Amino acid sequence: MNETAAAVFAAVFAALYVAHSVGDHWVQSSCQAADKGLPGWKGRLACTRHVVGLTLTKGILLALVVVALQLPVTALGLVLGLGIDAGTHWWADRRTTLRRLAHKCNKTEFYTLGTGDHPAAPVAHSGKPAAHLGTGAYALDQAFHHFWLLIGALLIATV
Repeated sequence: MNETAAAVFAAVFAALYVAHSVGDHWVQSSCQAADKGLPGWKGRLACTRHVVGLTLTKGILLALVVVALQLPVTALGLVLGLGIDAGTHWWADRRTTLRRLAHKCNKTEFYTLGTGDHPAAPVAHSGKPAAHLGTGAYALDQAFHHFWLLIGALLIATV
């Protein structure tokens, strides 16, 4: 086992994971979140602005970790890792693409969990939709992003 690559991978993945959470939840604007799934150029541009901000956040936090720990990473590894992450993030955040993937993977019911479209949608005593902490779509979105963070970290650590 290459212990250096394993240590670099662990540090890079941790940095990317934290940066993902910060970029996806704190850096992304409400307008980007609302519009990135819209059809046409309005949605594409909102999604692009979100992914640019997210990738900059990842780059900054990753640079701090790389410099502080003196990690041996290459420019090519960084470009490939952050590039694959940015491209797949943009793809998933257009929303219709991830919804289609969920449907093809027999995850439609889970995708609609927490929404009025779910067959067992929670309803309050008033008959209105009940409050909840998240949706199946959000959980599948984050799991998809985490998978690609792992691939990105592997590229950064090994290329």
